[in-house]
Amino acid sequence: MPTLTYRDALNQALREEMQRDPGVFLLGEEVGVYQGAYKVSRGLLEEFGPMRVVDTPIAELGFAGVGVGAAMAGLRPVVEFMTWNFAVLALDQIVNSAAKILYESGGQVPIPIVFRGPNGAALQLAAQHSQAWESWLAHIPGLKVVAPATPADAKGLLKAAIRDRDPVIFLEPKKLYRAERQEVAQGEAALLPLASAAVVRQGTDLTVVTYGYMRAVTMQAAAKLSPDGIEVEVIDLRTLRPWDVEACVRSIQKTGRLAIVYEANRTGGFGAEVAAELAERCFASLDAPVSRIASPDVPAMPFSPALEHAFMLNPDKVADGLRRVARY
Repeated sequence: MPTLTYRDALNQALREEMQRDPGVFLLGEEVGVYQGAYKVSRGLLEEFGPMRVVDTPIAELGFAGVGVGAAMAGLRPVVEFMTWNFAVLALDQIVNSAAKILYESGGQVPIPIVFRGPNGAALQLAAQHSQAWESWLAHIPGLKVVAPATPADAKGLLKAAIRDRDPVIFLEPKKLYRAERQEVAQGEAALLPLASAAVVRQGTDLTVVTYGYMRAVTMQAAAKLSPDGIEVEVIDLRTLRPWDVEACVRSIQKTGRLAIVYEANRTGGFGAEVAAELAERCFASLDAPVSRIASPDVPAMPFSPALEHAFMLNPDKVADGLRRVARY
C-alpha cells in the first residue's frame, strides 16, 4: 500500500469516486486552476475538466445552494469551503435546506451531498480562521458529521460520505494536511463505515474519547502517563453524528473513568454532549466525575505565537488533565 499524507488521501478519495461515478463533482473557491487552498484537489481539473471541477465566486451561500440543487436533481456534489469559518455564510442552505429536504419531501428527495473543508486551528491563522465548528453542525438533525484523524480514515470516510444518501459534513483538521504519512488502501479496500469509532490505544485505567486533531495530541499525552503506571484507553470517534456510543460504553465499563478531549471551546462543545450521554449511560460504572479537557472560552484565537500556544491544547496540558482524572 502507498504511504500518503492526509491531503493526498483526500485527493485520492475524490479521484477514485469521480472515476467510479460520473455524477460526483467538486465545486468551491479555487478548487480548479489553483488546485485548492490546501492542494486537496491537485490534478483533478486536468483529469475531469471544468464541468466537474468547478471554480466558484466568493459566494458561500450561492455555491452551497447550487450544490443542494444538484443533489436534488440526482448528482453527488462535493462542496469545498476554503475554511469552515467562512461556511457560516452558507448555514442557511446547509441547515434549512440540505438537512431538511428529505424529511420535508416524505422521503422522496434524498440529498447526497458532502460539505467539506478545513476545521479548527493551524499556526497563526488568528481569529476568523481558527474556530472548530463541529458542535454547531452536529446539533442539526438530518446532517451526518465526520471528523477523521488519519490519512486512512480521511480517505475511507470521504469515500463513504460521497456514497451516502444524506448530507454529510466533513471536517478536516488544518494541522493534519501535511502531517506524517500513513499506509492507505486503494479502491474498495479503503472504504470505511460511518458511525463507527476506533479504539486506537488499549488501556485499563481511564477511557479518553476524542476525534480529529486531538487524537494525535491525546495519544502523545497517554504515552506520557504510561511510565507512571496509568494506562489510558483512547477512542477516536471518527463520526460525530451519529456517534458510536456503544464503543465508549464498553470501554468505560472496563476502566471506570472517562475524559473527553476536544479542540473547540469548552462551553457547549461536542465533548459536553459526549459527557452527558455517557454519564447517563454509565453512571454505575464510573469511579470519578466525567472530565472535559478543551480549549478555554476566549472570544478569538490570538495571532501572537506565545498567546496562541497558551490557548491551544498540547500533550502536556492533556496529560495533566488525564492524570487528575486517573488519581481522583
